Amino acid sequence: MSSTDNRPVRVRFAPSPTGKLHVGGARTAIYNWAFARANGGTFILRIDDTDPTRSTEENTQIILRAMRWLGLDWDEGPEVGGDFGPYWQTERLDIYRKEAMRLVAEGKAYYCFCTPEKLEADRKAAQERKDAFQGYQRTCRDIDPAVAQRRVDAGEPYTIRIKVPLDRGDVVVHDAVHGDVTFNAKELDDFIIFRSDGTPTYNFATVVDDAQMGITHIIRGDDHLSNTPRQIMVYEAMGAPTPTFAHISMILGPDGKKLSKRHGATSVEEYKAAGYDSDAFVNYLALLGWALDGDTTIVPRDVLASKFSLDHVSKNPATFDFKKLDWINGQYLQAMGDEEFSKTQLVPQLMAAGLEQDDDVDAAYAAKPEWFDLLSSILKPRTTLAPEVVEKSRFLYMGEDVEFDEKSVKKNLAKEGARSYLEAARAALEAIDADQWKAASIDAALEPLPEQLETNKRKFYGAVRVAECGNQVSPPLGESLELLGRNVTLARLEKALPLAE
Repeated sequence: MSSTDNRPVRVRFAPSPTGKLHVGGARTAIYNWAFARANGGTFILRIDDTDPTRSTEENTQIILRAMRWLGLDWDEGPEVGGDFGPYWQTERLDIYRKEAMRLVAEGKAYYCFCTPEKLEADRKAAQERKDAFQGYQRTCRDIDPAVAQRRVDAGEPYTIRIKVPLDRGDVVVHDAVHGDVTFNAKELDDFIIFRSDGTPTYNFATVVDDAQMGITHIIRGDDHLSNTPRQIMVYEAMGAPTPTFAHISMILGPDGKKLSKRHGATSVEEYKAAGYDSDAFVNYLALLGWALDGDTTIVPRDVLASKFSLDHVSKNPATFDFKKLDWINGQYLQAMGDEEFSKTQLVPQLMAAGLEQDDDVDAAYAAKPEWFDLLSSILKPRTTLAPEVVEKSRFLYMGEDVEFDEKSVKKNLAKEGARSYLEAARAALEAIDADQWKAASIDAALEPLPEQLETNKRKFYGAVRVAECGNQVSPPLGESLELLGRNVTLARLEKALPLAE
């Protein structure tokens, strides 16, 4: 194989728009992007849309949106252009035909006129003979080119096949992940590169694209490893340098089987909708088969983009661990500053839930930045996924008419002494002036009351918490009351008194 080490790094991610971008494809895209960034190279996005029955423009847009959400900016491709376009395979059909005709003219490919019936009969005959080679029998390989051309010109249906050299030795794939993988060239038949309907096969079109776009490294799933010897035959026929291949392992579900919908969400879109942070998601997917040093779990995007290398990619399958993804997501949220959390997580979620009426995040935040940042500071340590902030914040948006959870009322308010707890809390809080209404002052006012009332803190604070928040599970009380404001806090205590004994 030709060395490509002296060429500037150029890699590509080439999804087929036959569906949504799934976890496996997203990881492949991440590895290509990170490899390009770590090597000062070029990351190309190409849409392999040659399946006309399943490829749709809608799916293409879904893939582009997923790539943008993942933050995988591409240097060439849709929406950004480049010197090696078009970047849709359906717009490159003339390029494939021209290249196929060149190979035919050079004697490296040939027209095949065998019908499906003829091919099936030959295959069965080879099986009955128990031939070592049971592929295409090269029936049309030695037809005189002039004769073949006359048959084509006469309108006879044909395919175009690559002419695999009969004396070709073993095909050795120098894989950056698996090491040398050897394929017996004698098992390769003269495979089709152009179908009878005038469309190129995958193994031909992808090589023509990769060769003409100067791709130096092909990082893709190991389900493509079996395609590689055929693709190498095309590179060699074209006289193009063979890129370095790196075939990455599949992703398994917790049960050890290939990740699928039965395990949970599989598309990038679903994870975005569930509220995962894109940086955390990229971090987690990068770890499914790659490691920075064997210990580090949190790998920020800039570290991934500077430290990623193929020699740290494992050849063993990776297992998708939903709990670990959630943990990493929580770590990313907790590492955010209050303002960042407010603008990227809290406010957008509150707007989506209809609690904040503004339709512009920046405008909503600017209206009460201190309020949002205080709420962020108490929710961050308690949040794994962004949508969780909605239910944790809902009590703040009910005004004086807080909704009481029946079980919480029964357990905390409908108890002997609860009324005295609320009355004592009301008196202590009323003594705080509006301009001093801060969590520290609120906590200081409430802190001595359980002892004065000769009760324990759990009973006292449980009653006050339910009166103010509607249930017994809420963020820290002092900050919650500061966020509610003095008037609402006192009004809620008043409303809860009839429920208390």
